[in-house]
Amino acid sequence: MAKVKYAIIGFGGIAENRVAKEGYACDKARFAPLKSAELVGAYDLFAGRKEAAAALGLKWYDSIDAILADKEIDAVYVATNNASHAEIALKAMEAGKHVIVEKPIATSPADAKKMVDLAAKKKLCLSVDHMMVYNAYNVMAKKYVRAGKLGDVNDCCFHMEFAFGYDPAEAATWRCSKIEEMGGPIGDVASHCFYVAEYIFGSRIVEVCCCYLPKTMNIVAEDGAYIKFTMANGMKGSVKVAFSEPRGGLVGTLSNLGYEIYGTEGVLRSYGSMFQLSGKDDEPYKIRLEMETAAGVRKLHPRSFPNIYQSLIEHHAESVLAGKAINAREGLRNLQLCEAAHKSAQQGGKAVAVK
Repeated sequence: MAKVKYAIIGFGGIAENRVAKEGYACDKARFAPLKSAELVGAYDLFAGRKEAAAALGLKWYDSIDAILADKEIDAVYVATNNASHAEIALKAMEAGKHVIVEKPIATSPADAKKMVDLAAKKKLCLSVDHMMVYNAYNVMAKKYVRAGKLGDVNDCCFHMEFAFGYDPAEAATWRCSKIEEMGGPIGDVASHCFYVAEYIFGSRIVEVCCCYLPKTMNIVAEDGAYIKFTMANGMKGSVKVAFSEPRGGLVGTLSNLGYEIYGTEGVLRSYGSMFQLSGKDDEPYKIRLEMETAAGVRKLHPRSFPNIYQSLIEHHAESVLAGKAINAREGLRNLQLCEAAHKSAQQGGKAVAVK
C-alpha cells in the first residue's frame, strides 16, 4: 500500500519525542510502522539537531526550500515556533504540499483564514494538531454523552490548571511572555478545552464570558482564567485554566487535566485525558474515566488505546490518499474563541459572540 511521505519542519524536543518517535512510529521498539504515513526527513534552524534526526533514520535537509523542492515529499509537519506556523504552512501549500501544523494553527484568525482558504483553493489536506480528540477516553466520553447515558446534560467543566512560570526560565518562555504567540493559559491550554468540549458535545461554542484570575505571578501573560461558554445547541459549561496552581506534584497535576460532565442521571469525570497521553500502560500516569450515578461509581475502560499522535497523522494521510481534502477550519475557530475570551476579560467579563 502506498504511503504519504512526510518531512518535519522544526525538529525540537517535542517534534522528536512526541511527533517523530510516537506519531510516526520512529521508535521501532515501541511502535509498529504506520499504515498510511512515513516520516522520511527533517529540518531545523539549529543544525545541531541533525544528529538526533539521523538516529531515527531521517534524511536531513539544509533548508525549508530543500524540503519543498523534493518531489519525494508529499506533506510536511510544521513544528516550529508559533509565530512562524502560518508563513511556513502557506509556503508549503503554495508548493503543493499537504500540511499538518502544530497547535495553534496560527497566531491570528486572519492568518488562519488565509491557510484554510488556500488549502480549499488548492484542494490540499490541512490539519492542526488537536490530538486530544483521538484520546480513547475522550472518544468514550463522547459516546456516553451522545447516547444519553447521563440523562439530560445541563453543565460541564473542563480544566487544565498547574504551575508554570514561577521559575524565571519558565517565565521567559513564550508560554508566559508572548501573548501575541498564543502564550498564557488561554492560548496555551483553554484552546484544548474548547475543541474537546465541541468534540464531545457535537456543537460549536458561540459565546464566551471570561475573567482573568487575580494577578499573583511575575509573568507577562495572565495567570489564569475562568470562562463560561454557551454552545449553539444551548449547552452551557465552563473552562478553568491556570499557570498559578501547584496541585501538589505530578499525580495531582496530571489528574487535574480533565473534565466533569453533569447530567440528570449521573456525572462523568475524566482524570488526565486532557494531556499528551494516550492511555498506554508505560505512560507516567494512568488516565481514568468514571461515571457516578445513584448506584455508585463505575470505572469505564476503552477496549483499545490508539496513540493520539498516530491517529491524527493517519487521519491526515488517509485523506491525502483518498483524495478527500480535510480542512482545519476548527483551528481557525479555536483562535477566534481564544481571542473572544481575552476580549471578554478585558471588558470585565462581558459576553462576546463567536460566529
